[in-house]
Amino acid sequence: MDRHNWDQQNAYATGFHDGVYHRKTSKRAVTDYGSSMVHWMRNRQPRYKGAPKVEIERPSPSYIAHMMPPTAKPHSPADAIPAKHLHSSLNKARHAVNVVRWTPEGRRLLTGSYSGEFTLWNGTAFNFETIMQAHDVAIRSATYSHNEDWLLSACNDGVIKYWQPNFNNVKAIQAHTDPIRGISFSPNDSKFVTASDDATLKIFDFSGGVEETTLTGHQWDAKTVDWHPTKGLLVSGSKDHQVKLWDPRTGRCLTTLHGHKNTLTKTLFEPSRGQLLATCGRDQIARVFDLRMMRDICLLRGHEKEVSTLTWHPFHTCLLSTGGNDGSIFHYLLNEPNTPANATTSIPPYDSADPKNAPAQTIYPAHRVQHAHDMPVWSLDWHPLGHILASGSNDRVTRFWTRARPGETECFNDRWHIGSEAAEMQGTWDKRNEKRSMREEEEMEIEDEADGLVDQTMPSRNQATLPGLPGLTLPNANTNNSTSAGQQVRASLPAPNNLPPPPIIPPPGGIPGMDPAKFAELLASGKLPPPPPPGMHGQGFPPPPPLPPNFDFSKFPPGLFPPPIPIIPPPTPEPNRDGLPGLNDNAGSGAGSIRRRGPLPSQQESLKMEQQRGKYRPVR
Repeated sequence: MDRHNWDQQNAYATGFHDGVYHRKTSKRAVTDYGSSMVHWMRNRQPRYKGAPKVEIERPSPSYIAHMMPPTAKPHSPADAIPAKHLHSSLNKARHAVNVVRWTPEGRRLLTGSYSGEFTLWNGTAFNFETIMQAHDVAIRSATYSHNEDWLLSACNDGVIKYWQPNFNNVKAIQAHTDPIRGISFSPNDSKFVTASDDATLKIFDFSGGVEETTLTGHQWDAKTVDWHPTKGLLVSGSKDHQVKLWDPRTGRCLTTLHGHKNTLTKTLFEPSRGQLLATCGRDQIARVFDLRMMRDICLLRGHEKEVSTLTWHPFHTCLLSTGGNDGSIFHYLLNEPNTPANATTSIPPYDSADPKNAPAQTIYPAHRVQHAHDMPVWSLDWHPLGHILASGSNDRVTRFWTRARPGETECFNDRWHIGSEAAEMQGTWDKRNEKRSMREEEEMEIEDEADGLVDQTMPSRNQATLPGLPGLTLPNANTNNSTSAGQQVRASLPAPNNLPPPPIIPPPGGIPGMDPAKFAELLASGKLPPPPPPGMHGQGFPPPPPLPPNFDFSKFPPGLFPPPIPIIPPPTPEPNRDGLPGLNDNAGSGAGSIRRRGPLPSQQESLKMEQQRGKYRPVR
């Protein structure tokens, strides 16, 4: 290999080429569900005819092409357990992620942070798309309507905002004075209910944003609320360790479910059939209630610390995922107790002789992701197709999880399952490579944010603008607050053909707030022009009538009428620069010339220019 080729390959390897630093782009993980959906649609048939005649997946990489979506396997919930880590997404300005919600079509993930910002992540490549300031304080809850046309968000100030799918804020109401912890739509989207730290639940009319009913009964902060997917039934959990069911029509408490020994953190109806209710709290236990029996039928154990959140799978009614305060994510199968060897096996109440009085069955996790996050997991949400689980945590990271592909076994021994030290000893995780890949992912996110970020800053209030044209600022505008708006506009307008601007004529009665003697002294010194004589056009006098056309000034004595104002011809246009309209060669020369601004460079070009100067290359 000659010297030139070796130097060129070395330059590409180190990132420097032609004297400019170019960051080496790494492969971005992409999860595309199109092939599995097409494979299922090609072979599917009505359920009364039995399962489709396809080959069963085997633990071999050759069966990856034949994977089916979770909705194609209603009797195999274990195949939908998200055991593999896909991607970790984080903003440049990091804040705790309180809410994660998939958009109804599943193309993007919406996250609400402690800083009050909405962030959109791509649902396929998991890269950054856009960010916006939605609330002034921390976002605590968000939910989409069933018709997929509206988004409601609530914050620590007790404010609820209405959002359209394009994130256009159309309305904001003051629902509570304390932080709102939960919000949920009714089945027909005509109403929604909120839960607040003021120990009340409120039902609002969606179209008018008017409060209809206030539900009182909790003795402490109401931490969570949910509306049944098909019935007029509400469930709420509070800091008083109670789970209450409500009638939204009358506002009456139907019953109170006891069982938790600490603060409730989440109550959620099963979305497919609506027969089960899941609750979790700070007593390290999650419970599943059967609404037909009005009692708990399952105890979900395994967490060593408080259970902070939970979510149901959109298709599998027996798959439930929970997040803990220690950053762990557990997945439970309600039809598989998974009892450890040192524990006693229990039976479900349905199989006992006395179902109403039989003890609840104890369920242990079918899969554990013990080190999913470094801090408490605040929110979990499934993709509408049920193949990706998103998690938001207090460690300011949003992570994506999916099911393992046929033949994959390394994902069960990675750092997310057994920890960093054990994974490094087994060789499934390299600390140095992890830091490099994390740095590359952060650089990718910064580039994506630079490409997709839209400047949403408003103009300064002290900036002078043209009258009647909001947002159109004047060049060289004086932003001093002590100067009046009229003087700002008059001093900022450029004069034609490099002529000096007209002088400011003071009013006849003097300047308000100035001593008359000092005002007369200024007039005598010549620093101010004299006021117009009485009878001339000024403040309080009508303008003189226009002269008739072809008026002959020669028939009157000289000096009686002022000379007519000469008509100044417009300047001849000069050739443009490089085809840019309005950008002349002498633009900006002269004291009174009009400065014309050319197009500004894009954010991507500005970032490249800064990288050429040696900035923003490594992420600190």
